Amino acid sequence: MNLVWQARSNPLAWWWGFLTLVSGANIAAWFLLYREFQNNLPGSASGPADTQSMLVLCAAYVFGCAFRSVLPRADVQRICLFNTWLSSVMVGRTVATIAEVCFAAQWVIIMGQLGRMTGADTTVNASLAILPLIVIAECFSWYAVLTKNFLLNAIENSLWAVAFFIIAIGLCRLLPEFNGPVRLALVVSILGIAAYLAFLVTIDVPMYLSRWRAGLAEGSKLLGIIEGLRDVSTRWVVSHDIEHWKGEIAWMSLYFSAAVWASLALCVVYTLDDHLPRYRTDAVAVSWSSQASAQSTDIRTP
Repeated sequence: MNLVWQARSNPLAWWWGFLTLVSGANIAAWFLLYREFQNNLPGSASGPADTQSMLVLCAAYVFGCAFRSVLPRADVQRICLFNTWLSSVMVGRTVATIAEVCFAAQWVIIMGQLGRMTGADTTVNASLAILPLIVIAECFSWYAVLTKNFLLNAIENSLWAVAFFIIAIGLCRLLPEFNGPVRLALVVSILGIAAYLAFLVTIDVPMYLSRWRAGLAEGSKLLGIIEGLRDVSTRWVVSHDIEHWKGEIAWMSLYFSAAVWASLALCVVYTLDDHLPRYRTDAVAVSWSSQASAQSTDIRTP
């Protein structure tokens, strides 16, 4: 392995070090969650099997993103940092697909849980649209990777934008239903999604569209499906040139850090479902009414 690129003067080495460090911390956080919740919290409404399922979905995303952090690659360009078959696009894209579908499934479960708890049909219905959209986005991603067509990447990320816009609508519907730290968590989630959508609309999707237009101008050849399958399985180009990675650094850094933290947070929320009803606004109203009634009775008692 060529270690020259790992010199302190190379920004790629610092970036790779950051990704690796964050991934290690994320894996450690998952193991802490697993140890905390493997026997399920006493009195939790969700059973041990349900909790284990959420932990498994979270693990798929945490470990999948860690794998992609340690062995980063740019799919359509076929570039990677390390010369190993594990850096092939076939392996990496397969891991990414599994991880991303599991992440989407986490959102489906959480929004269904909160929607049913509060009787918010909007949130429940929103949850039903998430997984189909992400599965379709994954199909566009694979087609883009096989054919080397950046336009399909733009469509893929546009579908992610639509999915998370729907998630934001579902979370907004829940705001009147909760107060205290749960409402704060909802607000933070909505703001995070807003920032993510802004990134997709202003940076990510335009980047893929500009690459697609540049390819058209240069007359770049698109691959067929069979040719693409052979290509993603056998060809990877090691590149330590920062110019080749500039377009990938921003989204990879955010994706392998903040998105993984969101997955871990969803896992925590699910396993704490028995604590959520105490922060319901109607529960507070009932409690306040009961206290007021009791105080009124005490005042009238001679």
